[in-house]
Amino acid sequence: MRGGGLWQLGQSITRRLAQVDKKVVGRRYFASEAELKKTVLYDFHVANGGKMVPFAGWGMPIQYKDSIMESTLNCRQNGSLFDVSHMCGFSLKGKDCIPFLEKLVIADVAALAPGTGTLTVFTNEKGGAIDDSVITKVQNDHMYIVVNAGCRDKDLAHIEEHMKAFMAKGGDVSWHIHDERSLLALQGPLSASVLQHLTKDDLSKLYFGEFRITDINGAYCFITRTGYTGEDGFEISVPSENAVDLAKAILEKSEGKIRLTGLGARDSLRLEAGLCLYGNDMEQHITPVEAGLSWAIGKRRKAEGGFLGAEVILKQLAEGPKIRLVGFTSTGPPPRSHSEIQDEKGTNIGEITSGGFSPCLKKNIAMGYVKSGSHKAGTKAKILVRGKAYDGVVTKKPFVPTKYYKPS
Repeated sequence: MRGGGLWQLGQSITRRLAQVDKKVVGRRYFASEAELKKTVLYDFHVANGGKMVPFAGWGMPIQYKDSIMESTLNCRQNGSLFDVSHMCGFSLKGKDCIPFLEKLVIADVAALAPGTGTLTVFTNEKGGAIDDSVITKVQNDHMYIVVNAGCRDKDLAHIEEHMKAFMAKGGDVSWHIHDERSLLALQGPLSASVLQHLTKDDLSKLYFGEFRITDINGAYCFITRTGYTGEDGFEISVPSENAVDLAKAILEKSEGKIRLTGLGARDSLRLEAGLCLYGNDMEQHITPVEAGLSWAIGKRRKAEGGFLGAEVILKQLAEGPKIRLVGFTSTGPPPRSHSEIQDEKGTNIGEITSGGFSPCLKKNIAMGYVKSGSHKAGTKAKILVRGKAYDGVVTKKPFVPTKYYKPS
């Protein structure tokens, strides 16, 4: 989902922080701090050694006292707590909220059982991705949706425009943007056992993709068993006045094993899990089919269409897309966004969208778009880094096996 090049940005900032004053780095790379929005956890991050950087208009921690590599490994081994309050959560309500939402996304929203959710994509008239999002059916007349921070303004404007037209024709739908709430992401193998100390609800009965409204640490929370790391975990929407207390309680109950973790490790974790990053791996000219998200298009939606850009997307499903998002491993320096991909004869076949060194696998991994026909696992390629070609091979995603909590 969510902003580009964070891993290498974190490495760059770390090196510079060792050499120059932090304020100089801030002026060198970013807009002034006064222009940035701050989550309610901002001072908590700073007090805990967070290195704050601008991201999608917010001041956010790129990392803490440990390195991005250490943070990534600790998430896989123990757990991580992320502040993702910059993301935008909102509720759609009304008896027609489901048919309204189905005009805008590719998911079979009607088929979701109450208390369950799915990843989906908001599309435009050409079938391109406006944003990817996790949507949850709270009840048949209540949908809870979280969209990316960097896409907030365009997403909300897009939804509002279509909502006005829908309501003008008599449709019953309204919305509430949850700016009064903060969002924490608790990820890793210890996440469930630690969170269980803070709620009376039995979390062993809450599976991947499921949603619940419950009391956590004395606060009225929305909790979804999901995340952006490939690990088991939860995204917790908490009233902002309770957010710092909840963060402190989670860290305390973990006895130091779960650590505050920044955007740098979040980027390396999601890349290892083979998850798309909007702005890198998805754009408004890329369709869900090209991005490898055909599985997110509901079976009924494939048959009926009815969403923006359906004609383009259904044609791609029938005939195959011209380009496809694939994974790579490579030699040499880690490939970065916009690195050229060539076949073995030196002909351009695509471009890297995300790449870096995997802390868990100890090798280079990347994702990028290639021409159909060059997308099969095992296909050899050349990846250009700073003008020099290095060996690469198309590799199945995820690079690191996912550990989502599902019924056995």
